[in-house]
Amino acid sequence: MEKRPFATLEQLREIEKTYPTPFYLYDEKGIRENAAKLKQAFSWNKGYKEYFAVKATPNPFLLNILKDMGCGTDCSSMTELMMSKACGFTGHDIMFSSNDTPPEEFAYAQKMGAIINLDDITHIECLEQTLGYIPETISCRYNPGGVFKVSNDIMDNPGDSKYGMTRDQMFQAFKTLKAKGAKHFGIHAFLASNTVTNEYYPMLAKILFELAVDLKEETGAHVSFINLSGGIGIPYRPDQEPNDILAIGDGVRKVYEEVLVQAGMDDVAVCTELGRFMMGPYGALVTKAIHEKHTHKEYVGVDACAVNLMRPAMYGAYHHITVMGKEEAPCDHVYDVVGSLCENNDKFAIDRSLPEIEKGDLLFIHDAGAHGFAMGYNYNGKLKSAELLLKEDGSVEMIRRAETPEDYFATFDFCDILKCVD
Repeated sequence: MEKRPFATLEQLREIEKTYPTPFYLYDEKGIRENAAKLKQAFSWNKGYKEYFAVKATPNPFLLNILKDMGCGTDCSSMTELMMSKACGFTGHDIMFSSNDTPPEEFAYAQKMGAIINLDDITHIECLEQTLGYIPETISCRYNPGGVFKVSNDIMDNPGDSKYGMTRDQMFQAFKTLKAKGAKHFGIHAFLASNTVTNEYYPMLAKILFELAVDLKEETGAHVSFINLSGGIGIPYRPDQEPNDILAIGDGVRKVYEEVLVQAGMDDVAVCTELGRFMMGPYGALVTKAIHEKHTHKEYVGVDACAVNLMRPAMYGAYHHITVMGKEEAPCDHVYDVVGSLCENNDKFAIDRSLPEIEKGDLLFIHDAGAHGFAMGYNYNGKLKSAELLLKEDGSVEMIRRAETPEDYFATFDFCDILKCVD
């Protein structure tokens, strides 16, 4: 599969006249079309809801696009709850899936009317002590342990994950919560990350649907929703086949009918909590080549660094790079594409075959729309870039300004030490 930028060189040159590189650019048209397709894939379930994982791309302008498409939000912190509230998400349009949760965050989530998803059985006591009661609607996160395989390939290792409750703990949690006044229960699980296979969601669904049947039979609890969480990935590499969300939705439907409908539980709503799938392909980091270096290897230095996109440095993750205007040129040069941090892992690509890159060329780093800007930091005093939205009509809107030195020094505003900095 050939990766094509969603913007042209001409568009990017025009944008940089107003917004200097590096910057993030998001594709509104792609975001809307993808959200609509997801909704279509699960339209067979009357209670279906996508709770977008705010942690992936916490920008209110993008959240409002998803809100317009009927999505809710999945939050994991106080500030994500605050952002959701500011965007007009209310009540059960918000899922609060946190772990090692401060009590005040439970209180804030409940005040908003969000659905609280408990990560651990010990949090029941914490929640009750914090609120003085147990909410009528509550969810519990499940971790079956072991390894999770699809077609004999290990997808991930839930048994090594800090998240969720054991099977026995799930039964005890439901009994305890029911005794304390809970009436409507949810089940949540996340067993694998960034899977590029249509089999993952149906296999996860079968595990959770069968658990739901067992929980209802043993505890008498009303399971009102099952959250399949995230895990549906994107093809970062050009040779990867993308997931077919319509086939995935249909696979979940078949398991739903085999397990839940057969058990008389056809009122259970299916939820998803996608971040990467919803936003990843529709955001890019645009950066400019500013230096070249010829030593033991060939290096291209760009004006972005791991502060802007840390996945390659942190995970060795692959992000495809298009040299704008040279899409058809032969990839006959081998480069390390690097940033300026005082860290040798500050590399967007290692030994990557690319067209010849000259100073001033714009590089389009693909699939950065999720866990890209959000994971940024300020090491070396580097400042985070602007975020821009390429709107459906072709215009561009700034949806977050670039950081300034004043932002970097803002937490010293209680003293006079840096007042003279200019």
